[in-house]
Amino acid sequence: MPARSFVLVQGRQASAVYNVQAVTAHHVPMSYYRYHVFFCCNQRDNGKACCNDHGAQRVRDYAKGRIKKLGLSGKDQVRINQAGCMDRCEEGPVLVVYPEETWYTYVDEADVDEIIEEHLVNGRIVDRLRI
Repeated sequence: MPARSFVLVQGRQASAVYNVQAVTAHHVPMSYYRYHVFFCCNQRDNGKACCNDHGAQRVRDYAKGRIKKLGLSGKDQVRINQAGCMDRCEEGPVLVVYPEETWYTYVDEADVDEIIEEHLVNGRIVDRLRI
């Protein structure tokens, strides 16, 4: 069996690869956005927990406006999107920041302001809101 090697992808170990040659920067695709943020805005009709019961759509709209006001939206910057159910209903409301795959919960606009300032502007994870 050939020697087994691992490739690091965005700081994490990817699946095992065999006979790997050195990976150079020109082989790594660049993301269109520096950060892509998805807010779960799901609304359930059956009475079960859902993010939109906690104002997720309102807070997502606030975040989108705030990012635009700060001049942070667009190519190579930040994109705010809404998503359907992200299957973390009991921890909600939730959002996830890519490419790091960092999951957060929040209570209100002040929490989202902290995520914007710390994570999206300064690149620091907000541990108190991380799930």
